[in-house]
Amino acid sequence: MPIKKQDLAFISRASLAAFGAYFCMYAFRKPFAVATFEHLSVLGIDYKILLIIAQVLGYMLSKFIGIKVISELKSKQRLTYLLALIGISEIALLLFGFVPQPYNILFMILNGLPLGMIWGIVFSYLEGRKFTEILGVILCTSFIVSSGVVKSIGLYVMAFWEVSQFWMPAVTGALFLIPLMFFARLLETISPPTAEDESLRVARVPMNKTARKEVLKQFALPLFILILFYVSLTAFRDLRDNYARELWDDLGYAGDIAVYSTSELAVALLVLIILASVYAIKDNLKALLTYHGILLIGTFSVGIATFLLQSEILDPFYWMVISGFGLYICYVPFNALFFDRFIAAFRIKGNAGFLIYLADAFGYLGSMGVLLYKNFGMNARSWLSFFINGAYLLSVLGTCSVILSYFYLKNKHRNTNLNVLIYEN
Repeated sequence: MPIKKQDLAFISRASLAAFGAYFCMYAFRKPFAVATFEHLSVLGIDYKILLIIAQVLGYMLSKFIGIKVISELKSKQRLTYLLALIGISEIALLLFGFVPQPYNILFMILNGLPLGMIWGIVFSYLEGRKFTEILGVILCTSFIVSSGVVKSIGLYVMAFWEVSQFWMPAVTGALFLIPLMFFARLLETISPPTAEDESLRVARVPMNKTARKEVLKQFALPLFILILFYVSLTAFRDLRDNYARELWDDLGYAGDIAVYSTSELAVALLVLIILASVYAIKDNLKALLTYHGILLIGTFSVGIATFLLQSEILDPFYWMVISGFGLYICYVPFNALFFDRFIAAFRIKGNAGFLIYLADAFGYLGSMGVLLYKNFGMNARSWLSFFINGAYLLSVLGTCSVILSYFYLKNKHRNTNLNVLIYEN
């Protein structure tokens, strides 16, 4: 499907705005993870572990709140919500630096609570368009690249500006306030979906409680299977993200500032190329089933690369890159593209934000459970060892889930009158 000149201009503007806005969000969420907080503990529990648990708790609660808020979000509310939520998160970081530990741990909950809804707001500008694949992939690469980049910036702030590890998160976030406001305003200039977009991908509208319940009733089994897989993806991704420094140090890259960014840039580029190519598939069901094949590529990549690492065939750096590729080639579609095509394939009158946040809520609940289990049930095991075991579990569980979902949804589409799935609010 060739892209016209005017369409290319739209894609450039929309992708720049969305990528920039979400990239900036990460400056308020992830820099603290690059600090070690060595020799600090509360009641015998590592202080950094408590910080990560606190932020993930806030982020998880935000996802459950977002099931309602994002699914009901109106276009005129988006900019106000976006700026207000970012403002609350920065205030929380300032209080984290000002209030002495361990009491400042509470402000990491407040920091995570608003940030969990930023994704849904930003993606609402992009969903339901013929170019959603391209726009969504570019948006998704922001959270692949941004986490490593903002950690590098946070490390730089501590090393060269001599900012303490308690104030570093607020300082790093402050550096991105003006860029965030610029990209947020740029998002507002994106034109709404056209008649052609709505014909190809179904008009996207806010969903009330009745509409949400009806979707869950119709698709309970495949959603359960896919969300179970997504729980393992989220837990694996959070371990890799929050403990990136510990993993890289164990692999022999201690003190290497650039490794956080260089490893993720390679992953982002490959994921971008593969997922954006699905744009060429006009038939929504075929695209949805194609995503299942891509998910299998991801689960195989994680499992095989980990086996080769343990067999001392694969270099640790390339293992992190390949396992990161396998992770994100699975994780990215669930955050935007998979559910956008799901809505379109079954002609559901609603929005992808509802399904994304349903998956995300339970994904982060599972991630919280895994984090607690590691810290309080298997504290003696290293993060690297725990991560390797998680890679094998993800590979097996993911492969089984994707195969079951593929055949169920293919059969469901064949035997369903799609007109009954267009729910009225």
